[in-house]
Amino acid sequence: MPFVDVQGRLGINVDRWLLLQSGEQPNKRAARCHAFEKEWVECSHGIGRTRAMKECHLEFEDFYECMYREKTHLSLLLYLPQHARLHAIRQQRDKLVKEGKYTPPACHTGKATEAP
Repeated sequence: MPFVDVQGRLGINVDRWLLLQSGEQPNKRAARCHAFEKEWVECSHGIGRTRAMKECHLEFEDFYECMYREKTHLSLLLYLPQHARLHAIRQQRDKLVKEGKYTPPACHTGKATEAP
């Protein structure tokens, strides 16, 4: 705690300008990653940068992922080749059905089964 509370005496809050998600939001709703940033700031407050890098690493990772969504985007990139393959398989199936070389099973036609 500083000896002279300059921010309090001047009536300003510099921390609100420095933090990414804590600023004034439209419609008074919290920002998307506000909770993660708050956890990270609360964890690292008052322990110093070096110690905070070690002890608050998980909180920072959560906040960073929420802000930049790197893991989410990576998982989507890994999903795209599988999606393209599935699309090609469905196109081939539709082509074979049109040619009459393939008839899908009754359970795949979307019609109700007439079993008792």
